[in-house]
Amino acid sequence: MKMILKIAGIVLAAVVLAAIIYIAYVFIAYHRLDDALPLEAQGPAEAIADTEVVYTITTFNIGFGAYSTDYSFFMDGGEHAWAMSRDDAIKNVNGAVGIIAEINPDFAFFQEVDTDSTRSYHVDELGLLTDMFPEHSSVFALNYNSPFLMYPLSQPIGKSVSGIVTLSGFAVTDALRRSLPIESGFRKLLDLDRCYSITRVPVSNTAELVLINLHLSAYTEDETIGKQQLKILFEDAEREYNAGNYVIIGGDFNKDLLGDSVELFGTKTDVPNWAKPIDMTLVPAGFTVLRPENESDICPTVRDCDTGYVEGVTFVSAIDGFIVSDNITPVHEEYIDAGFTYTDHNPVLLQFTLNTTATGGACGKYGCPLD
Repeated sequence: MKMILKIAGIVLAAVVLAAIIYIAYVFIAYHRLDDALPLEAQGPAEAIADTEVVYTITTFNIGFGAYSTDYSFFMDGGEHAWAMSRDDAIKNVNGAVGIIAEINPDFAFFQEVDTDSTRSYHVDELGLLTDMFPEHSSVFALNYNSPFLMYPLSQPIGKSVSGIVTLSGFAVTDALRRSLPIESGFRKLLDLDRCYSITRVPVSNTAELVLINLHLSAYTEDETIGKQQLKILFEDAEREYNAGNYVIIGGDFNKDLLGDSVELFGTKTDVPNWAKPIDMTLVPAGFTVLRPENESDICPTVRDCDTGYVEGVTFVSAIDGFIVSDNITPVHEEYIDAGFTYTDHNPVLLQFTLNTTATGGACGKYGCPLD
């Protein structure tokens, strides 16, 4: 009996030591990218944008190729942390990106694009995406480069390298990655290293079209984090507007952009934190949160992933879309019903024109233009 207890004690001590070493490894290996990190555009686009021309921009969260209609995600209370298979990840990425390729927009935002992740079987999703847009330039902003995570134990997330992609059919003169505040402690490992990218496109009247592609936090328990993220975002946006530039903010806000999605979609369940209404008081003067024109037969832009998708049963909302400065004239915005076939999101399309005069307002609540 003494020998058995001794062996059990040794095994227990080894397990505890291994756990301590692993936890130390995770926190030592964890790092956040620097703020204001320059990004490099890849691709052939060289044209300059013009005023009073109708352009098209889309945004689509492709969910790292995992979210077919029967997929459920562990962070939402579902089963899986990985895509169902490597082939499934490739099929879903190609399917989702193919929807946008058929539209052939002038500009496109994508979120949750993996480049070397355990959860997507190390498929280079960025390569799959850019291959479908050979005439566009692309800007990739890394927002998640984690050490190997052993959570959940049933299917460890492993290592994740993921980011957001901005495509432009016009020249890109400059691009920048901005870091956003996230929760501290252990919870920082469960949320993306959140960021947004700022991509600059020259316009014929010497102004710039500033494209801000974002993917804000979803699973934070501290509600102040979301407000801090929005404040930083709108500070940058208003500076650009006051400097006389056109500004389009788009992507996955993880906030109800309509504010009344519960009523529109007949939601009967509790609203998760990632679908609470956006705080409209934070939106600066001179900017508008756009609503789709097809509200009479509106479709949602996101579904809950606690189970597979069941129309009329699964919680849905509208958290993807665009906010634009008032020197841009929206022509048409539409939520595109893709049926959640390849991802847990639906794409959003905006047609717009750049006004002849881009001059913004005087110095606003977030200060004066940058030098």
